[in-house]
Amino acid sequence: MKLKTLDQLKIIIDLHKSHRKKIVWTNGCFDLLHPGHIFSLEKAKEKGDILIVGLDSDSSVRKLKGFNRPIIQEEYRIKFLEALSFVDYIIIINFNEAKYIIKELMPDIYVKSGNYNLDTINQEERIVVEDYGGEIYIPKGLEGFSTTDIIKKIKNE
Repeated sequence: MKLKTLDQLKIIIDLHKSHRKKIVWTNGCFDLLHPGHIFSLEKAKEKGDILIVGLDSDSSVRKLKGFNRPIIQEEYRIKFLEALSFVDYIIIINFNEAKYIIKELMPDIYVKSGNYNLDTINQEERIVVEDYGGEIYIPKGLEGFSTTDIIKKIKNE
């Protein structure tokens, strides 16, 4: 099972780091898993040895995206991510909690893809990563794919 608690991940990541493995972190809602998600997760995994995905809880997605989201419940979003060979570990994050988890785990590389840039990523997360000397990597996203855009397209059809 790839889903872990913070305490479990701290032990696992310490072990990987002792073997000089490069740890990569990314986080998001991953609602309606689509090619853009797959692309960004693959890009994240290419940057290191171990990929940890912080998955927003259902309540966190509602705060971020609105009352009608998520479309896919947390338990199924976990299953989707667990099925991906390039995802090593998953941790559920509640609203605004990622910065604390990142500070505890101190991944070597923080990845945020899509339409983000250094000014639009979560600035509290950015500060945490920069404070411990981690790398921030923002690959260009796969054009034309976002959950919000897919939902709009379906509504217009």
